[in-house]
Amino acid sequence: MSHDATNWAIKQRGLKPTTKIVLWHLCDRFNPDFGCFPSQARLAHDCEISRSTLNDHLRQLETGGLLRRVPRIDPVTKRQLPTRYILGFERGFTPANVVPCPDIGHGNAGYLETTDDTGTFGFDAPGTVDPCPDFGHGIAPKAVSGFCPDPCPEKGQSRVRNPDTNLVREPLRKPVKEEEDAAAREADFDRFFAELLSALGFAANVGLPAWWQGAPARTHVRRWVDDLGLSEDRIIETAIETRSDHPNPPDGPKALDRFMERAARCDAQVAANTGKAKRSRKAQGTPPPSADELAAFYAAKVNSDAYLPQNMISAAMCGLMLARGLVTPERLRMRGVR
Repeated sequence: MSHDATNWAIKQRGLKPTTKIVLWHLCDRFNPDFGCFPSQARLAHDCEISRSTLNDHLRQLETGGLLRRVPRIDPVTKRQLPTRYILGFERGFTPANVVPCPDIGHGNAGYLETTDDTGTFGFDAPGTVDPCPDFGHGIAPKAVSGFCPDPCPEKGQSRVRNPDTNLVREPLRKPVKEEEDAAAREADFDRFFAELLSALGFAANVGLPAWWQGAPARTHVRRWVDDLGLSEDRIIETAIETRSDHPNPPDGPKALDRFMERAARCDAQVAANTGKAKRSRKAQGTPPPSADELAAFYAAKVNSDAYLPQNMISAAMCGLMLARGLVTPERLRMRGVR
């Protein structure tokens, strides 16, 4: 790290924010004795950008005359080493002399840095490097593969993706319609819960007891709808009926479970014996449900996994179901039917 290098980077003006960050991190990796040659992976990690975006900003810095990139080749293994970056404040710095092909812009002039057996660095003089292998135009840096390291912008495929193309796909979000429906259902439940509290005698401007606050109370009330099958109007009607015998509001929703279960049991009996089904049978001249039909109806509830109120099935109905072999005593005990 060199404070002089980072101070020089900070003083540069007219750069885009990301380009200046790349220049600053390059200067932060500068060593006064050995120079600056971080790997692209390290530099991209420091700048928190992709390698393709990094190359784009390095190209801008080099075009602006703030640095020069020098490829390095290991003389023994002939493998490519991390590029050395010569920064604009270094003594003897000269901007890169770009001599592109006049036809398609293929080929760059530059210097190739190599190492000798003693580990010291040297530069090949201009003119000793190979020209572009396709057109012979310009002075192209040597590459291990024998091809120009800068791919043709029109015919060759780049080794990195186009930074303007984002291949990352964002995770799918929930459809807006579903979110709107969920918000509408929540608003309807808030309205219903407020009506229930009013029916139970809670004033709107008075603080609620702890048992009626928070998500647990709302979840308990939802169970009356989901498990017992009661409608919101039926729940409010039942809550108003409880006020006749209990003038004080209940301490919590659990205090109303017995009344709600009784209402669900009554509704089930009405659905089986009266209501629209009974009127329809009467109009058609059909008889009321037989004992076998009632036994099959309640046996289906016992054998299912749906919520079953404690006092929904009478002892006589248990006898009818057992006599017909529709349920077993173990199943009745498991479901809490006495």
